[in-house]
Amino acid sequence: MNSKFNLNTFLLLLILVSIVVVGVGGYMLVGTVQRLARPLEEAERALEERFEEITNPTPTIIPDPVSIIRQVRSLSRLETASYTVEKVITAESGQGSFAFLFGDRLILVAHGQIIAGVDLGKMGEDDIILAEEGTVVVTLPAAEILIVTLDNQDSYVYDRDTGVIGMNPALETEARRAAEQEILNVALEDGILEMAQVNAETYVRNLILALGFREVIFARTADPVVPTVAP
Repeated sequence: MNSKFNLNTFLLLLILVSIVVVGVGGYMLVGTVQRLARPLEEAERALEERFEEITNPTPTIIPDPVSIIRQVRSLSRLETASYTVEKVITAESGQGSFAFLFGDRLILVAHGQIIAGVDLGKMGEDDIILAEEGTVVVTLPAAEILIVTLDNQDSYVYDRDTGVIGMNPALETEARRAAEQEILNVALEDGILEMAQVNAETYVRNLILALGFREVIFARTADPVVPTVAP
């Protein structure tokens, strides 16, 4: 009875030891496989990153080390009127019989700003005269357009329809140039130069009166020059 019990006990212990050995061996085997596979995964990841760099490279900006300053001058411009205008421009090319091949048409929603004022740097010594009894006679330069610019963040192509062969690469540039001119025309027709002249006179008058003078008289200025957008 005891011998049978001892034999059964021995067999049970043997089975348990075998299970433990197999389990430990399997765990060690899995760990070994994982350690062997890790370099392969890292190499595969590095290869994927390298492929991504080749197919989608990061732009490199290299400014020329030589800077040329063509003109530096003091600015004495008095900005006295500002307009913000939205204009819709339709531009098209190749709209003949073969429009389905060569045609290009776009709609540009343009947002622009026009700033007008006077350039006080154009004034000379004779343009400010101190008369009797605290009166000052001032001749201001004619109001002019100082800035005409499109807001690139708010300006966008709303729609574009091109032929089979492709688009005209210069069409959007021409549309933006036309938009600048149209925005300028809107401001001129609405009287931006007259507003800028009146505002400039008001500003200068208040400034001179604040210095203790009694009266400011503005002499007639030259007629404003109506500008155009440079091509």
